[in-house]
Order: sequence, then C-alpha cells, then structure tokens
Amino acid sequence: MIPACFSQPNTPSSSSTTQVPQNLVTCIYQTQLCNSSTHLTLTWSRTLLSHSLTIYAPHTFSITIPLNPSTFSFFRTRPGSKSIYLTRPNKRSQKIKLHWDFSEAIFSTRNSAEPESRFYLAVCCNGRVEFFLGDLVLVLPMQLSPHQPSDQALVSRREHVFGSTSYESRGEFVGSKREIEIELFSGEELRVKVDGQVCLVVKRLTWKFRGNEKIFIDGVEVEFFWDVLNWVFNSENGNGNNGYGVFVFQVGDGGAVWPEMVGPEKKLMKKRLVGPTMVPSVVTTSPSSSSVLQWTEESSDGGRSSCSSSTRSCGSSNGGFSLLLYAWRRD
Repeated sequence: MIPACFSQPNTPSSSSTTQVPQNLVTCIYQTQLCNSSTHLTLTWSRTLLSHSLTIYAPHTFSITIPLNPSTFSFFRTRPGSKSIYLTRPNKRSQKIKLHWDFSEAIFSTRNSAEPESRFYLAVCCNGRVEFFLGDLVLVLPMQLSPHQPSDQALVSRREHVFGSTSYESRGEFVGSKREIEIELFSGEELRVKVDGQVCLVVKRLTWKFRGNEKIFIDGVEVEFFWDVLNWVFNSENGNGNNGYGVFVFQVGDGGAVWPEMVGPEKKLMKKRLVGPTMVPSVVTTSPSSSSVLQWTEESSDGGRSSCSSSTRSCGSSNGGFSLLLYAWRRD
C-alpha cells in the first residue's frame, strides 16, 4: 500500500508523516583519526520510508550511508566503501577510507535505527583501521588489520524518543544493556525507571520543571537532570504537540560531551522548534544553549571541567559518560 494514495483529507500530508523519525540516535566516540584525537559522530535515523547513518568528523568529513534505500524487501543495502582525500596546507595529503556492511544487520526492534549485531563500520587512515564498530571483524577486507582499535571510547549518546505519557530508550549504560523509561502522570508527576525499577519520582512539575538528583543503578552513582519547561509551557498554551523534555544521565568524572547536530537530527530540530508559541530561549538547533545541559557541564565533575561547547576537545578518557534524551510529547 502506498500511503500517498490513501491519505485522509484532514490528516497531515504523507511527505511530512513519513519523514517524522521513528527512532533517531546520535553517538559520539573519542578516537584517533590520522594521528589526531577527534570526536566522531554517528547519527542513526529511521523514518517510515528511510533508514540512514550519517558519519561526521569535525573539520574533516561528513557522509550519509543509506541502510535501507528502498521499501521493497528485494532491494537490500550492500557492503560498501568510500574514499576521502584530505589536503591541508603544509601537510602531507592523507587518505581516509570507510568500509561498511549492514546487509545482514540485526536490530533489537522493528523501529530501531541502530543495529545490535551482524554489521561492521571501519574508518581507516592511510590503510590503518583507526575506528571500528560492530561484531563482523572477520569479514573485513583482507588488506585491513583485523584487530579493534583500543583507543576509542563512547563518551555520549543522544536519542530522540516520541510519545504522550511514556518514553523509552534502550542502550548500553553503566556497563550493560539497559531499558530506561520516563513516565508522565497527569502532567504533574514524573517517574524514572531503569530495567523496570523506579529510581526517582518527581512531583508537582509545574513548580519543579527543572532540577537534578542523584540516583543509583547497580550501586553506581548517576547524576540525573531534567528540564520539562517546554512541556509545562506548551500545555498551558494548548500546544502540547510541539513540546519536548530534556533528560540527562551523567556517569563518572569529566565534562559532558554533546555532539554537534548534523544530518537528519539537525533537520528535525529546525522543523519542530518553529512557531510563535515556543519559548525564544529554547528555539535552537544547538543543545548547548539549553539550561539543563549547561548545568551538566558545570556540575558533572564538581566544577573541574571547563568544557562549554558541542565541539570542545575534552572527553571522557577517565570513564565519564552522558546519556541525553529528547522526549517529544505527542498529545
């Protein structure tokens, strides 16, 4: 069935409906690229009719790989590669080559954008693997080193989740796979669950629309920040569909690292954060402007970190990790 042929007269157009993300996840890794430390951003996006991965290295390259180029099952994505040549003043030309295979990738749920197994992504510089993601190490091209680089680390993860009263996220957190759920009750009470267990209850959100508390997951201390001003403001003005809440889980020392928004994520923020009812200070495509994110930067390690932007170079070599959820409310 082709949605455009059966749309109802009072429903949104198929073009806008099919492009609303079902799942959108951005991960940032601290790694080496051509002998320089950098933050590599991977944005996984799935809509009703598309599925893609955008890979971005600041001041170096940006590439989008279609993971499902067609809605018909007999068209499948194939293993691929892409060469990028870097020429910089007074420096030797360097060749970056990306190799990937998502043809047999397995996803945790039907709408998941990020694969769980049976895939690989390798970023090479001058023939050396400097970043590797996935579990298909043995099927790498023969000329590439089969070992996984030891100097890469996941420093932050950002996910956009959609719902009305319940928002769920799944991913590796505090050393293992976790299921995180944020529930909203009657617009006045917030509950945070990890693996089905209630970790925190926040009441009277009209007054406590921003805050932070310490919670414990398997004995590990986690700093939790929330900002639901958008929810409260839009509910009072009868415009709940455009609001989103911001939730941050901060583990370990070191400043939080927020990846720059690129590709489909940047487009989502520009489309959704437009309208006369939005708070001017919140309408932005850069997450670093939001007050709750500034709090995490200032207090994540007791003031020892001075990182202040999405492109800063400090990271989590000491084990820090940040999980950021944008919870889009659909009433």
